[in-house]
Amino acid sequence: MYIEKVKKTMNLPGKVVIFDTTLRDGEQTPGVALTVDEKIRIAKKLDQLGVETIEVGFPVASDGEKEAAREILSLGLDAQVCGLARTLKRDLDAAIDADVDYIHTFIGTSPLHRKFKLKMSKEDILNKAVDAVEYIKDHGIMAEFSAEDATRTEFDYLSEIYQAVDEAGVDYINVPDTVGVMIPRSMNWIIKELKNNIKSPISVHCHDDFGLAVANSLAAVEAGAEQVHATVNGLGERAGNAALEEVTMALIARYDISVNIKTQQLVNISEFVSRITGIKMPPNKSIVGDNAFAHESGIHVHGILENAETYEPITPEMVGHTRKIVLGKHTGANALRSKLDEYGIDLNEDQFCTVYDQIKNLGDKGKMVTDADLRAIAVTVVGRVKEEIVKLESFAVMTGENVMPTATVKLSINNEIKAISKTGVGPVDAAINAIQSLVSEDIELKEYHIEAITGGTNALAEVFVVMSDSEGNNATGRSTREDVVMASVEAVLNSINKILMVR
Repeated sequence: MYIEKVKKTMNLPGKVVIFDTTLRDGEQTPGVALTVDEKIRIAKKLDQLGVETIEVGFPVASDGEKEAAREILSLGLDAQVCGLARTLKRDLDAAIDADVDYIHTFIGTSPLHRKFKLKMSKEDILNKAVDAVEYIKDHGIMAEFSAEDATRTEFDYLSEIYQAVDEAGVDYINVPDTVGVMIPRSMNWIIKELKNNIKSPISVHCHDDFGLAVANSLAAVEAGAEQVHATVNGLGERAGNAALEEVTMALIARYDISVNIKTQQLVNISEFVSRITGIKMPPNKSIVGDNAFAHESGIHVHGILENAETYEPITPEMVGHTRKIVLGKHTGANALRSKLDEYGIDLNEDQFCTVYDQIKNLGDKGKMVTDADLRAIAVTVVGRVKEEIVKLESFAVMTGENVMPTATVKLSINNEIKAISKTGVGPVDAAINAIQSLVSEDIELKEYHIEAITGGTNALAEVFVVMSDSEGNNATGRSTREDVVMASVEAVLNSINKILMVR
């Protein structure tokens, strides 16, 4: 509603081109070094995703960079293959020799770069930029020019150099926020002013040093920028670049701008790039994070189950994600019932309350209950006998190095309290020995299975046992607890109660 009112004041383009630089700027992420094969695999994914231009690297940097460019070109992708080059002839020749069909050339223009890095005058830098663009165009190759550190360059000079390369026939003029110093309103202003003097389409390349790369990219589009540089997962130097998945979905879902991206593949390529680079995404990462469409709060889940739009701005299917109802201490009854229905588990009211209370208790202990945990808990509750002949009153175990494992168990058997202590090869064995001694010597443990449902030291333990007696009666018992000894005790008692009920 509010966006529609504001959009009327913007100079929005009808379409925005996505220029992907995952293989170049993304590879400059500290700790990331891609092989030629890895670059090829990512390039294929990017092409399938629908990016129009793939910046594959810096051909002059190494033979590997040049080989990667050639190999990717040989794939016959729909996307244009771009090589980065300084305005130096050897850089440009290396890119041309790699047979790329698009060259992105750059030179620093800010006072800092002129004085400390290049040690060149404004005029010399301008001439270098124009010569580079003309050289690229003379070879029949598409050219994009970046004034490096543009956002810390005097505007009059920046405008002058951009007008010069515009007249030289450049295809795209790129405005890089090289160290991420812009804020959205200033980025909007600079693009708007440049649009008054430049015919070529404008591109932006924003870094995320202040967490504003996506916001600044969108502000540039609001002023008329037609192309955005981005990387998958926001990879890049220092704090990274504008995240492709965030820019894309904002343009489509918030601005109604056409973008040539198959959005249903965003989660897939995010996970693919994450695996190859070793850079894991935080669970709360926008669009592609594990928690992007996860809900735990009872209020939110209730709304989601009624109408997903109550707490989701886009559907998870749009980006290839899935909705998750997470169980924990904030879980409401509606969320739990929805999960149980999903797995076809039918509980009566008492059983439901038991499962609900156990999940709440686990949540209070700081544990997130997974779907596997829930299934195990529910199956355990369903398998319990309605009336217990033998009830656990208390138990304690002692174990350790050079200590004989000992369990003390107190049971209520037909409302009579009995207690005993027994030893065993471990705390579980000692506890089961004590129970057997109190209940009936002729009831024996036939099978014992334990499984950690999820990873981690705080994983729930699911214990399954089979007990039998001298009369040939067999019964199974099951329990799911975070404490393996407690789970074992409950499973054994559950099985014993079933045998005693048969008797």
